[in-house]
Amino acid sequence: MKLSVIIPCYNEEAVLETSYTRFSNVLQSTGYDYEMIMVNDGSKDQTLKILSTFAQKDKNIKVISFSRNFGHQNAVTAGLHNCSGDIAVIIDADLQDPPEVIPEMVEVYKKEKCNVVYAVRNKRKGESFFKLITAKLYYRTLNYLSDYSFPVDTGDFRLVDRKVLETFRQFPEKHKYLRGLFSWMGFKQIPFYYNRDERAAGETKYSFQKMIKLASVGIFGFSKKPLKLAISLGTISILVALVMVIWIIYLQIFAQDNVVQGWSSTIITILFLGGIQLFTIGILGEYIGNIFDETKNRPEYIIQEKINFEE
Repeated sequence: MKLSVIIPCYNEEAVLETSYTRFSNVLQSTGYDYEMIMVNDGSKDQTLKILSTFAQKDKNIKVISFSRNFGHQNAVTAGLHNCSGDIAVIIDADLQDPPEVIPEMVEVYKKEKCNVVYAVRNKRKGESFFKLITAKLYYRTLNYLSDYSFPVDTGDFRLVDRKVLETFRQFPEKHKYLRGLFSWMGFKQIPFYYNRDERAAGETKYSFQKMIKLASVGIFGFSKKPLKLAISLGTISILVALVMVIWIIYLQIFAQDNVVQGWSSTIITILFLGGIQLFTIGILGEYIGNIFDETKNRPEYIIQEKINFEE
């Protein structure tokens, strides 16, 4: 059995030496044939140079380098498209997800005869209360909005077999939300519980803006409920308008001296309906934007260089 480990890297020069040592020690201890596919996602530091050095001295290291930064999900996608293993593990270079648990995940895969082993975080060290609470809220909101059920407190860290890999290659969509797609596929999936560590070195590359973008890809990629929200808001606005009509009639009859004719009702109505219209237009814009990106049919990523891959 051959094991492929997909490791996306973006400006990770501070942690790569430690990562390479720990990953190599773990994978050599398994006794399996293995490859580490390290994807340079358009890094601006010395990441590519360091990865090239690893590849020169270790033929188990394969490097894919993008022409620019295409994003974490596309980097993982490139690794999955180019791996040759019977099973593949997706894991980040920052060592928050400890590579030492990979052999345990392989044993779960063999024992359960499953297709996917997805890692569930028991504890998340070194992360702020804000990030922890927003992550919990997000996964539960996604499950509420979606027509499918997704495991909570998980990330992209998981093991998938060749059947899942071949199925994944059939997905042509450009805005991939990988953890959602793997859950959507079905097959036999088993959870693996572990404790997540602090980042070994360097700083997180997932800014708040990037986290919001990834979250929106998940919601708009797996749910039509935001579109139905427009109908609900329209119904609410009608009911509010009816209540306001009744209130205005009441004031006209019983409080004529205290009423500024027309001003309050006009302003409230304009602001209320205007807010609903802009909100629903924004929702429609997200879906239309995704359709626009799909119809352009541009590649998800552009590979500038590949190292240690057979021609």
